[in-house]
Amino acid sequence: MLEKLERELMLLSRHQVLARRERDPERLERSAYLLLSRIDTQGPMSIGQLAEAFGLDTSTVNRQTAALLRCGLAERVADPDGGMARKLRITGEGGRRLAEDREVNRSCLARVVAGWSPEEVRELEDALARLNRSAEALEGRHWPRAEEAEEGGARAACRPPAPHGSPDPAPQAPADPAP
Repeated sequence: MLEKLERELMLLSRHQVLARRERDPERLERSAYLLLSRIDTQGPMSIGQLAEAFGLDTSTVNRQTAALLRCGLAERVADPDGGMARKLRITGEGGRRLAEDREVNRSCLARVVAGWSPEEVRELEDALARLNRSAEALEGRHWPRAEEAEEGGARAACRPPAPHGSPDPAPQAPADPAP
């Protein structure tokens, strides 16, 4: 019964990879994109919070966030809530690169669904959101969505600060966090 669904999800992940990083070295690595997206939606997070959010060892997240720091895409800040742990916040450069990648992703998606009606696009969005929320419930790890943050009034705290200048080119994050 789930053969077609499994196959289509496998193919979808294949298409997403082809449409993303391999064609443009300026694009964020998958792990950088996912980490920055989570911080963008939720606000500054500690390495421990990121490890919990992705279900990864702190050593793995530490390596990935070190790459973000080296590239100037994130910075360490004091916990805005007064906690002891330092947190990671997106820099202006990180926010700019994340926004550029999102725009490229949306542009690719627009070409894919160009012949679809707005209702068909909304149906797919709703079905994918339901699929993701079901997976999150099984894993016990909720992924906050921008619309939830906006409803709660916390979106302003998730915005990156003004740019600090251009970082030197550096290698991207080495490993991908689990979706």
